Amino acid sequence: MKNIDFGNVRVTSGFWHEKQNMVKNVTIDSVYNRFLETGRFDALKCLWKDGAPNQPHIFWDSDVAKWIEGAACSMHIYGRDEHLEKIIDECVDLIEKNSDENGYFNSHFLVTRQDERFCHRSDHELYCLGHLIEASVAYYETTGKDKLLKQMCKFADYVEKVFKIEKSAGFVTPGHPEIELALVRLYKLTKEKRYLELAKYFVDMHGIANPSEGLYSFSENSYNQDEMPLRKRATAEGHCVRAMYLMSAAADIASLYDDSELFNACERVFDNIVNKRMYITGGIGSTRIGETFTVDYHLPNRSAYAETCAALSLALFAGRMQELDENSKYADAVERVIYNGFLSGVSMDGKSFFYENPLEIDPDFNNVNTSTTEKEKHPITERVEVFDCSCCPPNIVRFIPSVSNFVYTLGNDTLYVQQYMSSDAEFDGIKISQQTNYPSGGEVVIEYSGDKEYLALRIPGWCKSFTLNAEYVCRNGYAIIRTSGNAKIIFKMDMPIEVVMSNRRVHDNAGRVALMRGPIVYCIEGVDNGEDMKNVSLDIHGEFELGECDFMVPSIKTVGYRDVASDKLYYPAEDCFEEIPLKLIPYFAFANRGTTEMQVWILKK
Repeated sequence: MKNIDFGNVRVTSGFWHEKQNMVKNVTIDSVYNRFLETGRFDALKCLWKDGAPNQPHIFWDSDVAKWIEGAACSMHIYGRDEHLEKIIDECVDLIEKNSDENGYFNSHFLVTRQDERFCHRSDHELYCLGHLIEASVAYYETTGKDKLLKQMCKFADYVEKVFKIEKSAGFVTPGHPEIELALVRLYKLTKEKRYLELAKYFVDMHGIANPSEGLYSFSENSYNQDEMPLRKRATAEGHCVRAMYLMSAAADIASLYDDSELFNACERVFDNIVNKRMYITGGIGSTRIGETFTVDYHLPNRSAYAETCAALSLALFAGRMQELDENSKYADAVERVIYNGFLSGVSMDGKSFFYENPLEIDPDFNNVNTSTTEKEKHPITERVEVFDCSCCPPNIVRFIPSVSNFVYTLGNDTLYVQQYMSSDAEFDGIKISQQTNYPSGGEVVIEYSGDKEYLALRIPGWCKSFTLNAEYVCRNGYAIIRTSGNAKIIFKMDMPIEVVMSNRRVHDNAGRVALMRGPIVYCIEGVDNGEDMKNVSLDIHGEFELGECDFMVPSIKTVGYRDVASDKLYYPAEDCFEEIPLKLIPYFAFANRGTTEMQVWILKK
C-alpha cells in the first residue's frame, strides 16, 4: 500500500483549511523574521568569526531547511510566491557557494571546526543534511528548481563514500536520526537506489556498530536507540524524536524491502507507545531529562515534556505504518496527535509556539523557592515566538501544509480513507472528494469515482456508533464498501461527549477523568472557571452540553464542584461543595488568553 501525497489532496474548507491559511498568512513570515533576527539565515553565508555574535549552532541548518520545506509545501497548495522563492533561492545560492569540493555543507563546522567533520556523533551533521535533503525534494516538487536537489545529491554521495564505502568517519550512524528517512524520500524522487541502500545501511547498523566503539555508556546507547539492533526492539526508549525518526525510516525500509522482521519490530514499538507510553493528547516524552521516554505508565501531567516535534514524529511513524498494515490503530494515532498534542504547539494566531505541551499548569506554584536563586523547572505558561532550540516552529510550518499526506492510502483493490477533512483529490485514475465540518461534527459526504473495487472508511477508535448509506462489512477498524466505480457515501459518526479514564497504573490520574468529543481532548482553564482547578470535580453521570465555538470546535459546559473555601489549613472532612459552572475548551487551544491554570485530568465526584 502507499499513502497518497498531499500534493494530490487539496484541503478545500473547514478546520485544516483555516490552519493552512494561518500558516500561509502568518506563521511562515513570523518564523522567518525570528530566524533572521537570531542569525540563522545569515549563518549560511559562512562569514562568522571568533568573537562575533550569533555563532552558528550545530542545528541551525536544520531550522532553515525545515522552514524552506514548509514554505515549499505551502506554495504547492497556494501557488508560487515570488517573495518566498527569492528568499529560498538566496539560501540555495549560499549553500552552493560555500559547499566544499565534496558537496559538504554545514554552517557550523565550516566556520568553527573545519578539521572535525564527521568526528562527533552527537553534533547533528547528518541530521541537518537530512532536513536539507527533504527541503530540496519539496522545493523541486513545487517549483521544478533543482539546484538545491543536485547539491544535496552530491552531499549524499559524499556521505555514502565516507560512511559506507571508506568507513572513515568517527562514528557509524548519526546520533540524531533524520537522514535515514530523508534518503528514502530522495530515492523515491530520483530513483537512485544507492540512496535507499544507504538509508538501509544506517537503519541496519543501529544497535550493532556504535556500542562496540566504546564511546558511550549503556544509558547513552539506550538514549540513541543503540542498545540493540532495531529488529530485536520491543519498547520505545531514549530521546523521543530521535526514536520516532528512526522508526519512521525503519518502517520505510520494511515496506520497500518487504522485511517482515523489521515490520514486526516497528509494530511492537508502536504498540508499546500507544498502549503504555503515550499521553491522551498523543504527546510522548514524560521527562525533560533527555527529552525521553521513561517507563510504562509513567505519564506525569504537570512535568510532561511532550515536545511538539515528538508528537509530529509519532504521526510520521504511524503514517508510515498505515502503509504496511490494514489496521485502523495507526490512523487513530495520527488523528490523536494532529488534533491535540501537535496542534497545541502553535498559538491560535499562528505567531508563537510551545516546545513542551504539559497536561497541567499551576502557575501560582511554579516559582516557590523565593529564598534561593535556584528554581525548579516547569514548562512555560505562554507560547513564545522563538526558542534557542527552535526546532518546533519550523516543524509547524512544514507539517500543517502537508497534513493531507495522512488522508488516503491506496492498496491493490482498495482505497482507504484514513482521515476526514473537506478536500478534493485526484490520483491514479481516481477522483474523490469529502465534505464535512469534522471535527465539530461527525458527518462526512464522500463522492468517489475510480477503478478500485473497495472503499475502506476508518471507524475512529472513539466512534461507538455510526450509520452508512451503503452495505459494508467491518474489518480491522474499517467499514469496507464494495463500489461499482462511482459512489456517494454518507458516513455519520455519532459524536457524544465521552468521559475517559486511564489505566490505574498511571498514578498521576488516580481518581481523575478527562473529557473527549470525537478526536478532541478537552481541558479546563482558570480564566473560565476560577482558581484552584486541581480541586474541581465533576459528576461523570452529570449533564454535558455543547457551547460556543470559541476555538474552532464547540466548547463543553457542565456543572463542577469545588470545596468551599476555608481559611484553615486543615479541618474535619465533610461533604461541603459549591457548584460552579464549568467550561471546557479544546486542549490544543489552552494558554491563548494569558497565564492561567489548566487541567486535562479532572477529579471525578
